[in-house]
Amino acid sequence: MTSTTAPTHQARLTLTPNTALAGLLDGAWWPYSRDLATELPPLVDALRARWGRVTRVTANPAPWPVAPREVAVGEYAVPVGWFTGQDLDTMMLLSYGLTRCDLLVIPPETEPASAARLMAAASTPGNLHTTGTLMAGEEMSIR
Repeated sequence: MTSTTAPTHQARLTLTPNTALAGLLDGAWWPYSRDLATELPPLVDALRARWGRVTRVTANPAPWPVAPREVAVGEYAVPVGWFTGQDLDTMMLLSYGLTRCDLLVIPPETEPASAARLMAAASTPGNLHTTGTLMAGEEMSIR
């Protein structure tokens, strides 16, 4: 399968250092929009060097207006599993090597300063924060 849309931007992504202590999150992703078909290909490309070929993605459908069953990424399609029980701000990506990448998904409309704080917190080595606590903490600091 060939993608009909070429990525027009690089993924806004920050990851924990490769040698870091394991934490609850592997980093954060700040998409430009809520169009998963447009946003997922640059994310998958950005993760390829570290995690290999992404074979599946899971997310909560609530933040995404369209919930495709799969998204074209270059020459293949990545299946997307939609789970209403998954945290709204979490995306899990799986790769061939049974590697799992858990990302905080920062809403596209988030102010840059707030997104920067969230990205830094989610990519801190050994972080013990869930996506819910990070998002709630950021909402509290804005008020």
